[in-house]
Amino acid sequence: MRANENHPLTGTRILVGRARRQAGSLSASLRTLGASVVEIPFIEIRKPQSFAPLDAALTNLKTYDWLILTSVNGVEALWQRLRKLRIPRTRLKHLQIAAIGPATKRAIVKHGLKVKMMPEEYIAESVVKGLHDKVNGKRVLLVRAKVARDVIPDSLREAGAYVDVVEAYETVIPEKSKTRLRTLFKNKHRRPHIITFTSSSTARNFVELLGGTNPATSIAAKSAALSNVQFASIGPVTSATLRELELPVSIEAREFTMGGLVRAIVLARYAQVS
Repeated sequence: MRANENHPLTGTRILVGRARRQAGSLSASLRTLGASVVEIPFIEIRKPQSFAPLDAALTNLKTYDWLILTSVNGVEALWQRLRKLRIPRTRLKHLQIAAIGPATKRAIVKHGLKVKMMPEEYIAESVVKGLHDKVNGKRVLLVRAKVARDVIPDSLREAGAYVDVVEAYETVIPEKSKTRLRTLFKNKHRRPHIITFTSSSTARNFVELLGGTNPATSIAAKSAALSNVQFASIGPVTSATLRELELPVSIEAREFTMGGLVRAIVLARYAQVS
């Protein structure tokens, strides 16, 4: 079956490395466009070792002015703790809420809350830009993953905010993916044409899953397997991480969302055949 206007990705094998419970929407969109999709998670979402810091912040919500949520995972983890602690939604009504990206915003709105600020570009730097003149003297609660860039808290503190950073979840490398990934790349008939990366964590974990913590050594050892593979990034931060790991970025989304990533992949494939 040949690629056509309705199925521009027919004949294209794409490896989706999102966490298992989050891969569905991206994979479904790609399959609808004709792609053959393999899901091997490069990242696994787990509960933090302790919820104590998050619980302490939630029991003192009245002391905060702003709440910043950077992912759907953070929204869901926060909501689960609110239910566990029997804290009603009304306790959040006074908060100004900032969300990175439309998916995070939708998750917040789904729980009956309003989002005050969502940046034009869905990266930490844009959140800082949007809040810089609004947080002087304010108390800010940032709910996020255990390991994340400190652009938001550092910059907002410089702007005069009092920022508490609490861990809602952590991301780890799924060990079961190691064998699956290496087996996939050994089979030239199943080897992907494109690999998607939706965060810096997925990029770093991919390298480790392929064979070690030394990026240069790992990639050099796998150069034959990766020589004809395109790396598709959801945005500039993820792209920068890929380049640091010596993985060339062939495709980068203009809009830093799953939909933007899909559109970028389609445009890239059209460019190759035109």
